[in-house]
Amino acid sequence: MTTLRNSVHLIGRLGNDPEMKTFGNDRSMARFSLATNDFYRDSEGKQVQETQWHNVVAWGKTADIAEKLLIKGRETAIQGKLVNRSWEDKDGVKHYITEVVANEIVVFGKES
Repeated sequence: MTTLRNSVHLIGRLGNDPEMKTFGNDRSMARFSLATNDFYRDSEGKQVQETQWHNVVAWGKTADIAEKLLIKGRETAIQGKLVNRSWEDKDGVKHYITEVVANEIVVFGKES
């Protein structure tokens, strides 16, 4: 039951190719964005598409898989958890971000 406490499953399209970073000799990280779409009908009956953008981070072997398989526009499924973090920039301004830390990545079909 603990796996349900902080679990995210998303299917969407990559907004960019993964940005790779390496820490030390063997710690890799991939960062990319994923767009998910919801559809609904407005008060006039017209279909409306709403896009949400998600910041995704993958570490280690999952990052290596992301680097090899993910390209902008490709439909992808991500399973992971939500992480909130903050940092202070050089001017002392505090910034906040929510990210999905990916544990699993599945790629569908071809890029579009």
